[in-house]
Parts: sequence; structure tokens; C-alpha cells
Amino acid sequence: MTNLKTINIKGKPYVEVVERLRVFRENFADYCLTTEVVQLTPDFVVLNAIITDPNGRVVATGLAQEDRTSSMINKTSYVENCESSAWGRALGNFGIGLQTAIATADEMQMALAKQQAGINLQPTQQVMDNLFAEYNNLLAQLPESFQKNLQSNPNWTLSKIQNGIIYLKQQLNNLNNQ
Repeated sequence: MTNLKTINIKGKPYVEVVERLRVFRENFADYCLTTEVVQLTPDFVVLNAIITDPNGRVVATGLAQEDRTSSMINKTSYVENCESSAWGRALGNFGIGLQTAIATADEMQMALAKQQAGINLQPTQQVMDNLFAEYNNLLAQLPESFQKNLQSNPNWTLSKIQNGIIYLKQQLNNLNNQ
């Protein structure tokens, strides 16, 4: 893949989401990029972007959270901004635009602005509780022989629980297709 246009932020080059998306559309036309709502409230949103190959197999994901009050733009467009961030992370995890980081230029600029404003960048406990509930609900749908090795751990990070949910969905899909 060719070198992508980058933006310099604090001395490091970052690729914008639009550049990652352009490369994806040009080179992987038979792949699919979709967005799943993990949680939506009047104050924040958590979205999961999913890239699937032509066979429907999940090949990359990207999770993002945006707070409605974190910027002027987010007051009216926090869902749209979150989707762009989730896409950028999924495309980075897919391997597009990894010059120096998975984070996109857009994410870095937003994170720096939030840090300067003193905004907490960690997911809320409510978000984590909802993700653990979804994981445990999916786990309960699997045969007991699967369950004993897949119990959740309260120390899991956001990305660990997200990947666990994707894995369980794949296992359920496989079992339903047998």
C-alpha cells in the first residue's frame, strides 16, 4: 500500500480517517464496513465498527466513545463523530494507515483537546457494565462445554471485553450454521 497523507501532531505523523476510508474503498471494494450501536444515551454514544471479508468473517473492529458535551461539534453531531472514530480504529486494526499508530489524526486532535479541557478519557462504569452484561448474555447462549473456559474477568479492559463479545457472536453464528 502506498504512503498515506498524514498530519503532524506533537512530532508524530497520523493518518486522517477520510484517508484510511479512501484506501479501503479503493482496494477492498468487496469487503464491508458496518457500524453497531453498543450504547446510545442523550449524553454519550459507544459504537463498534466492524470490517468483514467477502465471506462475512470479521477481520477487524474498532470501538469508540463520544460525549455530547465534549466539544461544540459534538453538541449536535456526537453520534456522527463517534462513527468516524470507530471507522478509523477498525481501518487501523485492519492495517490501513499504520505509519506510526492505530489512532487517527482526528482522534489525536480530539484527545488532546479533551486533555486540555480536563475531560476523563476512560469509558464510564455504565458502559463497562453494559458490555459485561452483553458478554455474559452471549456466553449463556453457548453450550456448557464452551462456557467454563470463557468466563469474563472484571479486570478486562474495554478492548478485551469488546473482542470477547465479537468472539462469542462468531461462536454462536458458527453453532447456528451447523
